[in-house]
Amino acid sequence: MTVTRSTLPGRDQFSQEIDKIINSHILHGSESLCRLLQYLAKHAIDHPQTPLKEYQIATEVFGRRSDFDPQSDSTIRVQAGRLRLKLAEYYSSEGADDPIVVELPKGTYILSFHNRGSGTHKAATPHDVLEPVAAPRFWIAAAAVLAILLIISVVAIGMLLTSPKPVATAHAGVYESPPEAFQSFWKTFVSGPEEPWVIFSNAAFVGRPETGMRYYSAGRDPQDAIWDHYTGVGEVLAIHSLDQVFGLFRRHLRVKRGSLFSLDDAKNNDLIFIGSPSENLTLGEIPTTQSFVFQRVASGPRKGDLAIVNTHPQAGETREFLASPSSPLVEDYAVIGFVPGITPEHSVLILAGTTTFGTQAAAEFVSRQNSVEDLLARLTGSKTGTLVPFEAVVHVKVARGVPVESELVAVRKR
Repeated sequence: MTVTRSTLPGRDQFSQEIDKIINSHILHGSESLCRLLQYLAKHAIDHPQTPLKEYQIATEVFGRRSDFDPQSDSTIRVQAGRLRLKLAEYYSSEGADDPIVVELPKGTYILSFHNRGSGTHKAATPHDVLEPVAAPRFWIAAAAVLAILLIISVVAIGMLLTSPKPVATAHAGVYESPPEAFQSFWKTFVSGPEEPWVIFSNAAFVGRPETGMRYYSAGRDPQDAIWDHYTGVGEVLAIHSLDQVFGLFRRHLRVKRGSLFSLDDAKNNDLIFIGSPSENLTLGEIPTTQSFVFQRVASGPRKGDLAIVNTHPQAGETREFLASPSSPLVEDYAVIGFVPGITPEHSVLILAGTTTFGTQAAAEFVSRQNSVEDLLARLTGSKTGTLVPFEAVVHVKVARGVPVESELVAVRKR
């Protein structure tokens, strides 16, 4: 990086530190963050104490148009936040022994440079202008406020520790006696010596978060780096719903993303799969549903869309269940399946929609007493009957990205 006004002490060291960070593993592949860091560093060195505006950064670093409006576009704030985290990550790993520390204080776009001190950061000398120092009165006031908050916190903690706990008492009965329908439906998964594994989908993506991502295609993206640590909103909320149910039984869940799943997991544990086989690829490696299967539409106006295929339609049933083609989505379909595992002593529960919203709805369906009672009645003739292996399709109505209503439209015993 070119550094001007080199007669001032410390500038070469600051420039070298910026180059080290940019070439580090932490920022590898983050071109936009590297550009932002170089720009902020040059400004801090060449124009200390001169404020930077979001508009200036947006147009000069990220090529935004002249009509950029920081009030409606949070791009710069987001990128600055990401850079702030990356700097902290760098100095907690690769840069732990660097003599100079670079920070981006919250609320400003002016970088600060510190000499690493013994336990604390000392401002680099002789140019304190590289990090504007607040007036002593501010720190005195801040210390006073913190002291008051500390006293309030200590008092509050003391009250919590010494006061009665009516909430825990009120819930004791719930813990002791979950609804009978839940006891019937969840018996397999709450009675074993080990908690079940919840395997959630995490599809493969290519691209970069800051510039856009899309699903990985083996034919189109053979050399591209794959991102496999993203999942849908519905999967997250699905795990939350299941966790609440297991809390009634004083049991916990063990959670693992699909790309880390192994056949040993299937052989030695009960499993709950969240997400369709199109994204939860490990479902293809174990016994799964037979009456209602996920397939891509081969032709027609919905070609390529994911559908639930009814392999043996009964009277009045449709051959395919497809989510609405409109955007935003207004309806979806999901499969709920309780099937034998790879080994006889273990079982598998599948909760999978054609979209993330259907997946959420499937988990919520088996987490509500009334819907579980309805399902058990269809399977056994009793709202508290013994659960048997089955497959079912649920129709889901969606409003503003939220499943608002679900109903059974097809059920099969295995």
